[in-house]
Amino acid sequence: MSDRALIERFLEMMAAQAGAARNTIAAYRSDLLLASGELGGALASADEAALARLGESWLPLSRASVARKAAALRRFFAFLVDEGLRGDDPGKALPRPGTQRGLPKTLSHADIDRLFATIAERLARDPPDPNDRRMAALLELLYGSGLRATELVSLPRNAIQPDRPFLILRGKGGRERLVPVSDRARAAVALWREHVAADRAFLFPSGKGHLSRVRLYQLIRALAAAAGIPPDRISPHVLRHAFATHLLEGGADLRALQSMLGHADIATTEIYTHVDSRRLVELVNERHPLVDVAKRAS
Repeated sequence: MSDRALIERFLEMMAAQAGAARNTIAAYRSDLLLASGELGGALASADEAALARLGESWLPLSRASVARKAAALRRFFAFLVDEGLRGDDPGKALPRPGTQRGLPKTLSHADIDRLFATIAERLARDPPDPNDRRMAALLELLYGSGLRATELVSLPRNAIQPDRPFLILRGKGGRERLVPVSDRARAAVALWREHVAADRAFLFPSGKGHLSRVRLYQLIRALAAAAGIPPDRISPHVLRHAFATHLLEGGADLRALQSMLGHADIATTEIYTHVDSRRLVELVNERHPLVDVAKRAS
């Protein structure tokens, strides 16, 4: 079988058995086809020497990119072995760079206030522009509920109801989770839904489908620019980071946050426990048991 046919067979397995998300499947397909092209269409039959040379060609890339590519290829070769299509697994020749997970980009409370103030000014116009109502609903759900961009743009028209302070989402890997929806968000969605025809399938329609992630990204950046925030500091995912960071700063439980974000591993959620040194010092000075001892002694 050709590389392309085997790759598609592997991806079908990833979707059906491993429950891989659509974006994960797309990333695997891209990495595997690129590797196949670099090896002259002989990826499935590549030996360790060929994979070692391929890994060397990735040296200019970031460690995160190399780790992702290598992981995709290792899973592909493990699949070939499991299916009896290869008797050996050359994946051990691929590089294993130690990935350094950086702290997520986020926004300050002041940045968030400026975004919402800009939207409020626009909504105060008479009559308000329907696009501003849509932007208000998008912003409330991104920052207020921590939705992923794909989850947000693909929401069904009636997914959010005025009398139901939550919604059930199916996220990565097909995992379902309960997501709280604030009163503000439900009110913003209700105002926007007045402009969405009853026969439309999606809450944020566009053409025959729904708003694209690229268009959502553009809308968020345009709003940031209008609010005086450098557009390169913001994206839909940065707003999700801000949701998580600000909840933790406010005392949210890490396990509860893990559930709301839909993380399979709490180690992923723990990245949000970053706080500045000033806050840590204040926390110790205000909450440590010895503080009470010092106060009594004085």
